Parts: sequence; C-alpha cells; structure tokens
Amino acid sequence: MSFLDRIPSAACLVGPDDAVIYANNQMASVFTYSNIEDSNFFALTGVRRKELLDALGAPESSQPIIERSDKYFELHTDGDATLDGEMVVYFYDVTEREHLRINYNEEKIVLAYISIDNYDELMSSITEDSKLAVPTEVDRILRKWAEKYNGSIESTGDDTYVMTLFRRDAQKIIDTKFEILDRIRKIEAKVDFPVSISVGMGFGADTIEEEGELAEAALELAMGRGGDQAVVKDRDRTKYYGGKLQSMEKNNKGKSRIIAHALRQLIRDSGNVLIMGHKWPDMDSFGAAVGAYKIARYYDKEADIVIEEYNEALQEIFHYAHERESYPILDRKKAIEICDRNTLVIVVDTHRPGRVECPELLDIAEKVVVIDHHRLSEDAIENPVLSYVESYASSTSELMTEIIQYTANRKVIKKFDAEALLAGITVDSNSFSIKTGVRTFEAAAWLRKAGADTTEVKRFFQMEISTFQIRADAIARAEYSENGVAYAITDGYSADAQVINAQVADQLLNVKGVKASFAAGRNNANKTVISGRSLGGINVQVIMENFAGGGHLNSAGAQVDDSPENVISQVKEVVDKYLDEQNKMKEKEEEDQ
Repeated sequence: MSFLDRIPSAACLVGPDDAVIYANNQMASVFTYSNIEDSNFFALTGVRRKELLDALGAPESSQPIIERSDKYFELHTDGDATLDGEMVVYFYDVTEREHLRINYNEEKIVLAYISIDNYDELMSSITEDSKLAVPTEVDRILRKWAEKYNGSIESTGDDTYVMTLFRRDAQKIIDTKFEILDRIRKIEAKVDFPVSISVGMGFGADTIEEEGELAEAALELAMGRGGDQAVVKDRDRTKYYGGKLQSMEKNNKGKSRIIAHALRQLIRDSGNVLIMGHKWPDMDSFGAAVGAYKIARYYDKEADIVIEEYNEALQEIFHYAHERESYPILDRKKAIEICDRNTLVIVVDTHRPGRVECPELLDIAEKVVVIDHHRLSEDAIENPVLSYVESYASSTSELMTEIIQYTANRKVIKKFDAEALLAGITVDSNSFSIKTGVRTFEAAAWLRKAGADTTEVKRFFQMEISTFQIRADAIARAEYSENGVAYAITDGYSADAQVINAQVADQLLNVKGVKASFAAGRNNANKTVISGRSLGGINVQVIMENFAGGGHLNSAGAQVDDSPENVISQVKEVVDKYLDEQNKMKEKEEEDQ
C-alpha cells in the first residue's frame, strides 16, 4: 500500500520521464477511465512539470487548474519536487469555487455604445414620410435585439443608444459576429446608401467607469473606421466585426471649416511649425505636407517639412519642390534640433505613431495636429490637440484642400502647390476611380482654378524604364483564382516596392472577372510589401489586418518579414477563409428571409 492511498484527495506519483508511476483510488474522480499508470502526465492533464514547479509558493490564482469529469481540479506538488526527479501531484477538487468564480465573471456588467451612422445625412436625404419611419424601425430592431440577449437599452439621443447586459450574454453577441449589423443594413430607406450603425463594446473591465471608457473608445474606433461595424475593446486587445460598407461621403463641409479655424489659431499661437507624413512618403503625403506648409506661411510662421528618405515615385516632385521652389525640407536630425515645446507638429496622411517620419517630434512638442484619411487604428497618436481623421475622403490632399479654402484665399496657393495637392488626390483615388465623391471632384476643380496643370501632374508620375519592366513582368506572370482574385509577385529588391506593387494591384483590377488583387515584393530593407486592391466586393482592409496592415475597404497594404512567395501563399489562405465566411453569412441571410 502506497502512502498516496492514505491521502484523502486524488494524487499520483510522476516519474522523471513524466510517466505516471502510481495513482491512488481517489484519482477515479478525476479521470473516468481506469488504470492511468504508465500514461504520460502531460497527455492526461495538459500541464507540464515546469508549470507545477513555477507555481510553488505562488499565489493561489497561479496554480494550474484542469477540468475533467465535469469537475475542476487545482494541481499542486511538494516543495522538494525537481525537474528531473519523481514528483507527487495532488488534485484538489475546487469545483464549487470555480463555479462561483465563473458565475461572478459571467454576471459582470458590459456596456455597449451604439450610434446610427451618418444620421444627419440620412435625415436630409430621405422623404418626409421616412424621417419618422426609419429611426423608428432602427429603434424597434435594437430593442428587440437587446431583449433577445437579456439586455437593457436606452436612447441617449436621436442617433445614440447605451446597452447594458451581462458578460455571458455579451459573449453570445460576439459569437454571432454582431449579426445586428446585417439586420440594420436591410432597412429600406429609399436613399442611395444603406442604413447602418456603429457599436462599441467594453469588455473585461472591473468597474462600470472603466467599462464605459472602453466602450466609448471602441465606438470612436468603429466610427473612425467608417462605421457599419462593431469594435470590442478590452484591456489587452481589440477585435473588429463587420465593416462591409464603403465609408460614406458627408455632404456638409462644416467640420472642414471648424478644423480650418482651429488650425489657424494653433499656428498663430505656436513658435514654429514642423510638418511630417509617414516614412517613405507617397504623393498624397507630400501633397498634403505642401498644403500644410502654405497655410503656416500664410500666417507668417516659420515652417519646415520633415522628410528623411523618399522613393523613385516622389523623386520628380521632390526635386522640383526642394530645388526650384525652395521648400525647406529637413532630415530627422535637424528637425529634432529645432523642435521644442512651443513647436506645432502637423502629421499628415497617417495617425499611427510608429509610421510617422520622426516619432521623436511627438514626444518633444506639446501640440500635435493629425490630418488623415485612413481608417482609424487602435494605435493612434495619443491626445492630439486637433484631430481630423475622415475615412470617407479619397486622400489627405482632398482634406487639406478643403482646409486651405477656409483658411486662406486662393492667392496663397501657387501653381506648383495646386499640382502637388492634385497629384496626391490622383494617386490615392487611382485617377478618380476609387473612394471618389462629389467633394473629391470639387477639391480637384478648385485646384484646377488655382492653376494646377493636369499635364504637369501626369509628368510627376513618370517612371524609369527598369521600374516599368518590373511592373509589366509581374502583371504578365500574375495568377488568377476561380473566386476572382489575382495574385502577383514583383522581382528583385526595390526602394519603390510599395509604389510598384500598388500599381500592379491597380492594373490587375482591369482584367475582366477580377474582383480583388494582391501584389507582393521586397523593398530595399528586405521587407515584403503587400498591396491589396478591390472593386468593393472583397474588403481588402480586413485581409491586410491579418498581416498587421490596414487601409480602406478597397485599398490596403502591409509590410512583413517573410518572402513574397510565402506571403502570397498566406494571403490566399486568408482570402479563401474570408470568402467562405462571406458565403456562409449569405446562406444564413437567405435562410432567414
């Protein structure tokens, strides 16, 4: 008889090879099958020897817990146990305690903030009869949805709601991937854009106050990314659901006017102005920076544009600006030297601190302005004094053009400045074919009146013969899948990989039957750059977020540390999974009808 048989709780002896040497009779309450001797301990429990040793002397919450036979057991070992010797493992039944803990956690309060997207535009576009019918239908669907999940929902405004529910019910909503988004989208409003909502849910907080802060931040993210989506935010991570619709253009330019006036005051109150875009700036980043520079100079402030490195696509316009127009362009070192607490830093065409040209400036200056058109990311620049992130816009140059109109008169913009801004709009809208609204054409028309020559703009886009050949070869060797997605790989290492891949992906959309395209190639830093483009049926932003990238529904990208071949292979898997999920959702919608 082993000493283990005298122990009132389940216990077993584990050998140096992790095989069970002996188990007492109480072990039958842990494992339903008999005779576990000679079995591998890790295979039985999923707990490694090192975990048990690490838990010695640790708080009770650090002890390994397993679930077997509808019970919970906490695993302990003796203080003299070693990594390479025999070890006694005790299984303490903690089922009652764990049930209490689970129930406590499941009954924690979760808050969800809900907002009807583009409410003002919706109300101004629908008929008089629908102005009451549409909000009433949204209200009815939301209240029925809350009731289904035992939640309490309250209207806090014409277009906003707060929903309170238990965590276990919130998890059920998450498991459905917020099917409420699809139900709201089916509302017939008789306008040229669907009704949609944004949902922000706080999850995992210990207090109601913290829960509300998480929900508010999540809703801001959902709306900043274009709406028609839900964002679940807890302390450790953020998850996104939905986002099927293209961001809708806002008819009212009132916000541009407000931003322009606020920017004017900030410039006047600052000592000097530093303007920067993202690393390896493209035409949009450069054009917006030029626009911001002209605004600062209009108010007689010393201003500089910060650019460390640029690629071939920017070479023509960069040299023209630096040498012929005498624009003050600084490298990072010089920018850091002249930046102080009274400097106003204007960030254009990005809102992520890790992507800006000189992150150090964000720490030095007390006042930072962000102007961008990309969908809002979780890792946004913290606490800017002014933020203008509008994902409906074709480009940051479009936003900057509107700000200029409300900041200064047209005489401030010279011919070259107008051409730089127009070039930025042209690039990011893919020659006015993607994310192009009425305001995009209005901005372009204003720039044309300001002196922009479209022939000169086209000259900015000319490329070297070698670059043209790389692009042509990638297009010629592209693969086309049965689901309407094209894939291409560009050869060699190029500082212009980002531009080349974007152009390849754009060109592949011209092939009949292609709904989306992806191109990958290495840059001179040996990173693989991916560009994704879509005609709208496939959300390439969701695809690129799997590679820590982002962008818009029909234009997105990412950079990864892997070969282009492996990356394209991984993209294919993600796309197939995405399309399978979309097909399942369509089948479910058809069944529900």
